[in-house]
Amino acid sequence: MRADVQQVADGTYLVHGSNTNWVILTEGDAVTLVDTGYPGDRELVLASLSQVGSAPEAVAAVLITHAHNDHLGSAEYLRATYGTPVYLHEAEVPHARREFLHQVSVGTVLKNGWRPGVLPWAVHAIRSGGTAKVPVAAPEPFPAAAALDLPGRPVPVHTPGHTLGHCAFHLPEAGIVISGDALVSGHPTSRVKGPQLLPDMFHHERGRAVASLDVLEGLAGDLLLPGHGPVHRGSVRAAAQHARERAV
Repeated sequence: MRADVQQVADGTYLVHGSNTNWVILTEGDAVTLVDTGYPGDRELVLASLSQVGSAPEAVAAVLITHAHNDHLGSAEYLRATYGTPVYLHEAEVPHARREFLHQVSVGTVLKNGWRPGVLPWAVHAIRSGGTAKVPVAAPEPFPAAAALDLPGRPVPVHTPGHTLGHCAFHLPEAGIVISGDALVSGHPTSRVKGPQLLPDMFHHERGRAVASLDVLEGLAGDLLLPGHGPVHRGSVRAAAQHARERAV
């Protein structure tokens, strides 16, 4: 099995799983893995590590942008099997433990089933483990608010709205922003391409999701690696502005 791995910069890879992305940051023999796809993407996650010359044993940490199943899918597997720490924003830690679940409900999806692309996406999501129980037993808050001592030196940036503890990751030296679901470039349920917010039904608090575009707008960079859709090359600031204009 081969994953769709795209090298976007030195030591930086965007991987397209089944309707969701994850990012691999390499430094020597060590790796930072940002997000882990759906539970059903596990073999693709492992294959993507192999394709960049690494292995799950070499993952120094898993960073999770937010604890939805399509990003959290293999986090507990890596933690339990290899002892890999799983880090999230402190507000997202209880979400990862499944003390609560802020994720679009089946009922809401069905109410939106008339919209183009929603039902095919929902079928795929269910088949990929979108409604499975995949809590992380011992998630941890980020050990620092500044650059993390991990491959890529990612800086967590709190961007709430999609979930309470959603975080993007900024790689200032490389000019890269890993935006998770705070800013995407496409989605199977969206009829437009390019920088945008996800459709409203996916956000826990849409108003805060729109406000978090201001935070992303302030990050210097010219390479956007979203949680959904292709890599976006160009000003991150302009991408955030464009998404805000679409959200009005």
